[in-house]
Amino acid sequence: MSKVESLQRQINSGEDLSSIVRTMKALAATSVRQYEKAAESLDDYYHTVELGLSVVLSGRTEQKPSARKRKATSQLLLVFGSDHGLAGRFNEQIVSYAIEEYWQDNSETGSMPGNSHLIAIGEQVITRISASRTTIDASFNMPSSINAITPFIQQLLEEIERWQNSSGVEKVILFYNRPHTSGFSPRAETIIPVDLSKLQEERIKWSSRSLPTYTMPAEQLLSSLLRQYFFVSLYRACALSLAAENTSRLAAMQAAEKNIDERLVELKTSYQHERQAAITEELLDIISGFKAVSGSKKNKQKL
Repeated sequence: MSKVESLQRQINSGEDLSSIVRTMKALAATSVRQYEKAAESLDDYYHTVELGLSVVLSGRTEQKPSARKRKATSQLLLVFGSDHGLAGRFNEQIVSYAIEEYWQDNSETGSMPGNSHLIAIGEQVITRISASRTTIDASFNMPSSINAITPFIQQLLEEIERWQNSSGVEKVILFYNRPHTSGFSPRAETIIPVDLSKLQEERIKWSSRSLPTYTMPAEQLLSSLLRQYFFVSLYRACALSLAAENTSRLAAMQAAEKNIDERLVELKTSYQHERQAAITEELLDIISGFKAVSGSKKNKQKL
C-alpha cells in the first residue's frame, strides 16, 4: 500500500470517528438539560416537604429526636457513578473524593472505618472501587432514562431499609457529582439521620398570614413526610449525577472533536503533499519517457 493510500484510509477513519463524536456530543448535550430539568422540577416539591416537616415539628417542643446525638454504629455509603465510559474523569473523581474524605486513613489497605457498608452504583464506578481494593457490599446499574429513575429509587429505598433492619445502619451518606457552570464537582450528603432539630429551629416563613395546621396524627404525617424526603433526596442525587455525567461526557467529546479536527488537518495536508509529489513524479516519468522516445526517433532519422 502506497503512502497516499494509507493517508487516505486514515482520513476516512478520522472522518467516521468525527461523525460518531459529533453524534455523542449532541446526545450528551440533550441529556444534560433533561436530567437538570428533572432535578429542578423537584425543588418546589422538596420545599413543600420541608414546609410540612416544619409544621409538624413546630409542635414537638418537648421531644426533639435529633437533639440526642449519637455516634452511628453502622453507616451505609452510596456512591453514584456511570455505566458507560467516555466521560472524562467523572468516575475517578467521585471515587477519589469518597476515599479521601471518608476512609483516607485506611486507603492503603482498602478498608473502611468502623462498621461501614458500601453500595456502588454504575459499572464504571464499580470497577474503580474494586481496583482500590475496597469491598463492595451491593451494586446497581444507573438508570438509563428519566422514566427509569423512579423505580430505581424505590429499589434503593428498599435496599436501604433492608440494611437498616439487617445490620442496624444508622447513617446513610450519598456521594455523587453535581453539575455547575464550569463542569461538575463531587458532593457528600447525609440523608439519615435527618437533622430534625435544624428543621424545628428554621421556622420557615410563610408567604401568607394564615397559620398552617393539620388534622391527621402527627406521627403518621411525620413518617409520610420523611419517606417523601428520602425519596426526593435520592431522586435528586441520581438526576444530578446523570446530568454531571453527561456534562463530563460533553466536555470529553468537545476535546475529542477538537483533537480529531486538528489531526484531520494534518493528515489532509500530508495527503496533499504526498499526492502532489506523486503527480509530479508521474509527470517527470512521462517527460523523461517522451524525451527518450524523441531522442530515439532522431537517432534513427540520422541513420
